[in-house]
Amino acid sequence: MNDITDDSFDSWDDSNEGDRIATAELILLLRRQGIRDARVLSALERVPRRLFLSANSHTLAYADRALPIECGQTISAPSIVALMTEALEIEPTHRVLEIGTGSGYQAAVLSKLAEHVDTMERYRTLMELAEQRMATLGITNVNFHLGDGFEGLPEKAPFDRIIVTAAAPELPQTLAGQLVGGGIMVVPVGPSGGIQELIKVRRRGSRLEETALCSVRFVPMVPGVASRL
Repeated sequence: MNDITDDSFDSWDDSNEGDRIATAELILLLRRQGIRDARVLSALERVPRRLFLSANSHTLAYADRALPIECGQTISAPSIVALMTEALEIEPTHRVLEIGTGSGYQAAVLSKLAEHVDTMERYRTLMELAEQRMATLGITNVNFHLGDGFEGLPEKAPFDRIIVTAAAPELPQTLAGQLVGGGIMVVPVGPSGGIQELIKVRRRGSRLEETALCSVRFVPMVPGVASRL
């Protein structure tokens, strides 16, 4: 692994009282917004969002808003992370695939709910920073893959659950094909820079059932692996 430094690691303190208070307030907000799954709320409560941000964003770490991260990407608002995670209906024995590691925050939340998580990222820098954050938190059930998210991980398929954290221009059929029967995928679908729909997809044999959850705005999925960063 390349030697990557990030000031968020240097400033991390898992006994920080401010983090605990801000996290508790965030969980109350998510409850008011309709998140009901106690396991999802507990997972979010146990993952310190501040660790997944650079120091200049720490004051906004527990605000319910998306924030910029490295490589021109974003970390989703906690309410969106909670909504997407709840929609996945994860059971402890599930194998989960995440497309778009980003900061690693979503993968860390997933790690509290499922025994095994695979996460894919096209930017090596983001992948390696996320690996360091997982190590800081002692998370060992997340495997990282540098690759093209449109292709998924056919060599490890099928997956019980798939979550996509960037907007696909249309429903990604290749990823849907990597679901088990009865499996669920949650993915934002729509144009880059415009309003997209968050779609919950359930595989029923050869058929896909689609349910629109809400309107969202995500960075676009980009094919291939970044040649820089």
